[in-house]
Amino acid sequence: MHRDFLAIPDFSRAELLALFDLAESMRTGRYTRKPLAGKSLAMIFMKSSTRTRVSFEVGAWQLGGHALFLSPRDIQLGRGEPIADTARVLSRYVDGIMIRTFAHSEVEELARYAEVPVINGLTDLLHPCQVLADLLTIRQHLGGWEGKKVAWIGDGNNMANSWINAAYRLGFELALACPEGYDPDPGILARAQQEAKVTVVRDPVEAVRGAHVVNTDVWASMGQEEEQAARARAFAGYTVDRRLMSCAQPNAIFLHCLPAHRGEEVAAEVIDGAQSRVWDEAENRLHVQKAVMAVLMGGESLG
Repeated sequence: MHRDFLAIPDFSRAELLALFDLAESMRTGRYTRKPLAGKSLAMIFMKSSTRTRVSFEVGAWQLGGHALFLSPRDIQLGRGEPIADTARVLSRYVDGIMIRTFAHSEVEELARYAEVPVINGLTDLLHPCQVLADLLTIRQHLGGWEGKKVAWIGDGNNMANSWINAAYRLGFELALACPEGYDPDPGILARAQQEAKVTVVRDPVEAVRGAHVVNTDVWASMGQEEEQAARARAFAGYTVDRRLMSCAQPNAIFLHCLPAHRGEEVAAEVIDGAQSRVWDEAENRLHVQKAVMAVLMGGESLG
């Protein structure tokens, strides 16, 4: 029976810790096995990408496998073939499917009909691989998230929802500062609040105060460009600049999933400054995704 990775809670706390151990061994070069030898990953991109495409493609190759890039122009999904049919057909050819798309329901439907593991490379609801990379970065630079406070500044988007899912599973404190009307998913939030200290506030200073990690994202994600002007007004005062960073712990690190718009959600002095860990964070996409592929497609154990 295969497993999918659509959301961070698909793994238990113990499995997540083991996954980070595996990713760390890959990051440091101690892991040399090729569990994907002779195996192929289909990568479906309904949304374009830099980090997701390169990290999955390189990662599959480093593990001995092969990755196929499939855009809507390359496959019949772009011409109306049902997701269920695509899932059934691809399952006869490949050993895993990664998809980056809009509606989360599309990923769930793909997983329902696929007979091979499905990995969520991003949906409008969740971005779990990115937050795994962020958590690996926190472990790399701060030793872990136990007893730490993470602050999220900006849109209650797929990144915010995935951070909430991570707090739900791992139990760290999470404070999100979102403008009115841009809150995270209420169901995901309510579930997490039963297990961890997760708060949503309007004041970025309140969220960042005492934080060990300060995190943000673009104000208008892919597909929201027409809302740019309205969002720029709503997010006025939510820029992560040196003044806001000064409210965090002195050794706090700054994270951003990229691409970044300097002068909007983050000041250049922060993202290019000494506290920024965004390049390590981007690199860690490769390592955590290799760990996920090794487990789901390559038979690596987490227990």
